Amino acid sequence: MRSDLFSPQNAEAQMQQPGMKLQNSKMLKIGLSGEVMVRQGAMVAYQGNIQFQGQGAGGIGKFVKQQLTGEGVPLMKCTGAGDLFLADLASDIHLLDLEGPHDGLTINGKNVLAFEPSLSYDIRRVQGAGMLSNAGLFNCVFSGQGRIAVTTKGTPVVLSVDQPTYADPQAAVCWSTSLQTGFHSAEQFGLGTFMGRTTGEGFTMSFSGQGFVVVQPSEEAPGGFVGGTGGGQQAGSAAGNILGNFLGR
Repeated sequence: MRSDLFSPQNAEAQMQQPGMKLQNSKMLKIGLSGEVMVRQGAMVAYQGNIQFQGQGAGGIGKFVKQQLTGEGVPLMKCTGAGDLFLADLASDIHLLDLEGPHDGLTINGKNVLAFEPSLSYDIRRVQGAGMLSNAGLFNCVFSGQGRIAVTTKGTPVVLSVDQPTYADPQAAVCWSTSLQTGFHSAEQFGLGTFMGRTTGEGFTMSFSGQGFVVVQPSEEAPGGFVGGTGGGQQAGSAAGNILGNFLGR
């Protein structure tokens, strides 16, 4: 049989050792020898002897937080030996390596595709998020040493935060945990209305300090929270009242 489909660029990516490798810009290959944590529903193919076990939000504590905040990563633990292929609606995939206890990443839960079990994560309130904001209250924070695969809708820009930096909270994918964040009404920046017409920009997120912010060329549909499935301001207020000091600030 002959076809351009069988060109070398579509051949299975070769791996010298277990781990994560991009099969292409929209598909991740994991050479599995042990276990890996994967977003539920992301598996598109696998070869070998691999078992899948649902993990909810990654433990009872995280499950409670997920229910209250609308944020979190519905996970499955993949164990065994073989090749695992993952994708998420043809989104672009990027690999990041966290390199130690002082290296952390705050990320929109919708953008987490897979991560190595050596990493730890929690659901925390985003610094500076007011209860009247309808986005950006809670996100996932990863720390430790290991690799994580994240997705973006389109080719992102990585902004180096060496001056005051602002982004639409629905387009901000992830950022360094070392950064200080804040939320501001778009009216403060003159973005609320132009000649009596709304711009559609309700809130702007600010970043300061030293680090980076990854911004995708697409805005997630507004919900109760960034990356979450919450029910808006009312759900946000209820979650905030219930959680109290349960979540780190």
